[in-house]
Amino acid sequence: MRITMAPRTLKVCIRQWGQGLLFYLLLSCASHQSGAAALAPGYGELGYTLAAPGSYTLHHLGQAPDASVLDEAGQPQQLHDLLRGKYSLLSFIYSNCKDVNGCPLSSYVFYQMKAAMQEQPELAERLRLISLSFDPARDTPQVMRLYAKNYEYAGEAGEWRFLTTASEAALQPILQAYNQEIQREVAVNGELTDDYSHLLRVFLIDPELEIRNIYSVGFLHSAILQADLKTLLLEEQPQAEAVKLARANIGNEPVTTLSKPGDNKDGYDSKDYHTRSKALISRRGQATDLFKIVQRPPLGLPALDAATRAGLSAEKIALGRKLFFDRRLSLNDTFSCAMCHVPEQGFTSNEMKTSVGVEGRSVRRNAPTLYNTAYPQLLFHDGREFQLEEQIWAPLLAHNEMANPSVGYVLQKIRALPDYQGQFEAIYQRDVSMQNLGDAFAAYQRALLSADSAFDRWYYGKEENALSTRAKQGFRLFTGKAGCAVCHSITETHAVFSDDKLHNTGIGYQNSMGIRPAKRKVALAPGVFVDVEQRLIDTFSEPAPKDLGLYEITQNPADRWKYKTPGLRNIALTAPYMHDGTFSTLHDVVDFYNQGGIANPGLSPLIKPLDLDATEVDALVTFMNALTGSNVDELVADAFAAPVGDITRTDPNWANQLTVPLAGETLRSLE
Repeated sequence: MRITMAPRTLKVCIRQWGQGLLFYLLLSCASHQSGAAALAPGYGELGYTLAAPGSYTLHHLGQAPDASVLDEAGQPQQLHDLLRGKYSLLSFIYSNCKDVNGCPLSSYVFYQMKAAMQEQPELAERLRLISLSFDPARDTPQVMRLYAKNYEYAGEAGEWRFLTTASEAALQPILQAYNQEIQREVAVNGELTDDYSHLLRVFLIDPELEIRNIYSVGFLHSAILQADLKTLLLEEQPQAEAVKLARANIGNEPVTTLSKPGDNKDGYDSKDYHTRSKALISRRGQATDLFKIVQRPPLGLPALDAATRAGLSAEKIALGRKLFFDRRLSLNDTFSCAMCHVPEQGFTSNEMKTSVGVEGRSVRRNAPTLYNTAYPQLLFHDGREFQLEEQIWAPLLAHNEMANPSVGYVLQKIRALPDYQGQFEAIYQRDVSMQNLGDAFAAYQRALLSADSAFDRWYYGKEENALSTRAKQGFRLFTGKAGCAVCHSITETHAVFSDDKLHNTGIGYQNSMGIRPAKRKVALAPGVFVDVEQRLIDTFSEPAPKDLGLYEITQNPADRWKYKTPGLRNIALTAPYMHDGTFSTLHDVVDFYNQGGIANPGLSPLIKPLDLDATEVDALVTFMNALTGSNVDELVADAFAAPVGDITRTDPNWANQLTVPLAGETLRSLE
């Protein structure tokens, strides 16, 4: 029986059957050469469940090298010009390859990706496939055009380029740059054959030309490629939708996409490090309803008391948000609250152990996170303040923070700023004052409530699969053998993970007494470190200021080196840790407590060796990583959308009052 159909119908059928048909053709072509070789995973169903897109990070592996290539029409092109602007999958192939787990595998998986582009418009718009031949003598542009026709039935949507080079001489620098080892195979008679021996590698390259992953035979599968691409696309989303998608995979903790420094130093210990600083223009945000959050805190947090809720309003929160990001509230109009409490760095500062204030003045302590700061009864590391409304005046007036000379100076400056005219009167029915300025700041800080973590959904939401097995083991250690919950308390209805008390763990004692290693590892450049004697560093660095903790407030010798128990929500986002940023990682923190802190006359009796093995330490860290709230990116995106108060020509700055330039200077108007 003979079946006939119209060409258009045939094309649709081939596209629908294409993956199986292509697999059959590839396997048939190679079978007589490769015998009964086991097929790579990319030819079948993935045998395990992938992590949800967005629940992991693809690090930067270095910049993709540039190269001179020929396109399908034989026109010279620079590889960077073809890679730039889209995510790209780059594979090195040759058309005559007979190894079914080599080039045919790459082409088969690329065919699957091209077919997926027909159903996923975003994939078709954002992804480019590139097959580059390493056999220029055989694979001329004409041959590559013919080779491309084998895959045209995957569909028209999306881009798949087939490239080659002008010669072996032009090819070699490319192979070397991409670490591709290619060898011509030798026949039994000693003559060179037309076949090559090579290790298959496929490169995932982002629009900024950074390599984000490299796939070998065992991991080249269309499902893995699509998950990785979706993860990278989620990184671009400046709103909570990214977290919602990341939570779609049961048993995986949500991962934020916005809580990362603008100049991420991951991989700085490698000589291959390349800066990935983000332009401020990419710091885009979207406002959210913060008042709604305080009315109904996320799962795992207690309700705010009735009096606090009654004193809040959307207008107060919006005014406090504006003040929080206003640089003009510092002495010289350059420094805002958000410059120590950086939203995308956990509302703290990941990049500095201790804060730096106006004009680069050093601060003794690490900036505490502002997440869930509505709940503590004691504020600052030494517990010296009790109300958020009053706490704000400490940084506003501190010489090494915002450096304003007096309360009156701050209030008078706000009265003179045009964009604050009438705002306090409309909300508080009176001019700006010490009390209502503090109230506005406090309103915004109280709105930074973050919970509904994987832990919360498991423990309070009773979703058994919301938390991974390792994290559950960590929770049992947290509340049992390790004893963490004694200070980082949890109740049956909510958890703020703090007893709101102060304890001596030994860190303050060690640093105040100058107990330090004889040598310190110093980074000279990415991947280049030297050990420098501490005594030499001391000769040119300012001595660290002494810090006695609560003693400085009470003058009670028993309170030396006591500091407040921090909450642990979003702890994975708020490094470095301890009151002075001593530890860079959560593993460092757990190791410190595992050894029993540091002995000193006032060491808390709660601090003792824990006898945890390496597996248990890892489990504890996994549990703490599961405390990241699902709405973190929503709060960060809202912060990105906030106006940044900066000096303008209408502000009461002395520079705007100049009519004659200062000696040796040119008079310029401030924009």
